[in-house]
Amino acid sequence: MRPRTRSLLAAATLACAGLAALDGAAAAAHRAPAAHPSRATLTVGEFNPFSGPDASFGPEMVGGCIPAVRLINLDGGVMGHPITCLVEDTRGDPADAVPAADKMMATVSNLVGVLGPSSDEALATVPLLNRGQVPMFVDTGQAAFDHSPYPYFWRITPADDVKGYALALWAHRAGYTRAAAVFGSDVGSQSDVPTLVKAFKQLGGHIVINQRIALDSTSYRTEVEKLVQARPQVIFTEVDPQTGATYLSELQQLHGLIPVIGTEVTLEAPWLKAVTGAIGAGAMARDFTGMQPYAPPSGPAWATFNGSLLHSSASVPQPRQWSQDPYSMTYYDGVNIMALAMLAARSTKPSRFNRDIPLVTEPGPGKVVVTSFAMGKAELAKGRRIQYVGAGGPIVFNRWHNSTGAFEAARLVGGQVKIIGEVTAAQIAQLSGH
Repeated sequence: MRPRTRSLLAAATLACAGLAALDGAAAAAHRAPAAHPSRATLTVGEFNPFSGPDASFGPEMVGGCIPAVRLINLDGGVMGHPITCLVEDTRGDPADAVPAADKMMATVSNLVGVLGPSSDEALATVPLLNRGQVPMFVDTGQAAFDHSPYPYFWRITPADDVKGYALALWAHRAGYTRAAAVFGSDVGSQSDVPTLVKAFKQLGGHIVINQRIALDSTSYRTEVEKLVQARPQVIFTEVDPQTGATYLSELQQLHGLIPVIGTEVTLEAPWLKAVTGAIGAGAMARDFTGMQPYAPPSGPAWATFNGSLLHSSASVPQPRQWSQDPYSMTYYDGVNIMALAMLAARSTKPSRFNRDIPLVTEPGPGKVVVTSFAMGKAELAKGRRIQYVGAGGPIVFNRWHNSTGAFEAARLVGGQVKIIGEVTAAQIAQLSGH
């Protein structure tokens, strides 16, 4: 695949730095235009960590939700109803997420769906949200949902077991046969590990050490020394920014860096900033590769998303950092899909429009391809059937409400992320046997 370069102003600024501004202006930032008395405002919950070790997930979600509701409201809303986004901080902990979900469902008027939950709290909250008939466009990657029994569960991004295959395939392509797995002790990070270990072994490789890392310790010298003794050629990793910076800087000091292949978390702005500051830009360019879902920043759907995002600076701190983030793109798509399904079902009631979600995304004869809410609304008004192709690409849900695709490999060079290759969906399917 021919490399392409994308701007990453976020590499110089923490995504989380906007949290104070976001919290301080939450009411203004997420407030929909005043509704006609008979046109109640519809609410989409941003159900993700906004604090704790995975605090970067929340702002990433805001970068998708706000641009979507902005365009929907500019086009007259959903059947005249304005729509808004509401921050609901799960703190990345089921103990906090369960009461947050219960409170949200009990107190938020006209809750039409949520973005999330993440892997941190999905096992505990997906059943609750499903029981409450709340459509959820999740970002959990847990393999437990590969055969989801929940009708209100929808997953656009690849599952973590799929990600494990992508990481292993990229390392195999580079010729590595001895690898270390260095993953955080949190649920989201650990969900990557089983398939990664299995896939790398299938390809003839060997995981020489598998470390489950407690997050945000002041030192990892003991763990680093054990890793060096195991003599890996490459490190697979997903840890939070502070942990990554501490661990890799100590490895650099004690031994010298070993090539790193990270998950999509390692391509987020806070991680890139923290780790680059710890090990240096030259080392990052030479020794680090990140893998993330393939969502090319091009085409009409992406252009519409990005244009709205860049016009949302009053509500989205430092919006440009999300321009080419595949998760922000798919959060944006999730809001549009729910809104179009409401139009197709002629109802804003989740129990009615939820079943129409595949009808506005799946391909089919005679369907009109649309790349924005406005296009979809116009075609549905003409009585036509539509296929929404979003900023994250085509969306085809299987019987378990999962839609997956390819992965792209990227490196940070001179403050820019350069896409250097791709692992295709077909390659993953061949290895996984699915």
